[in-house]
Amino acid sequence: MHVVLAYPSIAPNTGAIIRLCANTGCPLHLVEPLGFSMESSLLKRGGLDYHELATVTVHPNLDHVVDQLTGRWFAFSAKSETNYTDIAYRHDDVLLFGNESTGLPPDIIARYPAERSLTIPMQPGNRSLNLANAVSVAVYEAWRQVGFSPAGPGSVPMDPRKGAI
Repeated sequence: MHVVLAYPSIAPNTGAIIRLCANTGCPLHLVEPLGFSMESSLLKRGGLDYHELATVTVHPNLDHVVDQLTGRWFAFSAKSETNYTDIAYRHDDVLLFGNESTGLPPDIIARYPAERSLTIPMQPGNRSLNLANAVSVAVYEAWRQVGFSPAGPGSVPMDPRKGAI
């Protein structure tokens, strides 16, 4: 599975997502413009010492990453109506998330049919989840559905009750 962050702006959130991706084996794709430098101490602090364990690629624009990833794309938005748990995820799926303050722009959400535009339920009247939390919720549900299986060649098989086996 791939995680794509379109225009992330908060370095500690992205650092936490780098750590998440290192622990789940999901490649992370960041779409420019970024609201921080990849050398930011806040980014490094959020990801602790997991940066070397994650595969992170920075793309100049969304079309660039779309051209490179061939799996099914799912766009996450608080304004969508399809619940993220209603999907049968596959290994090659791409999970797309927007900026912390504005989410995905409407023109990007419009690229996806309703069944590929997903939401994470919240209490009525609430606006959104923290980006790192939303990505974590979605990635772990998708990874659970594929049996917590390894991400690719050289990956260590996982026992979800014990960690790496």
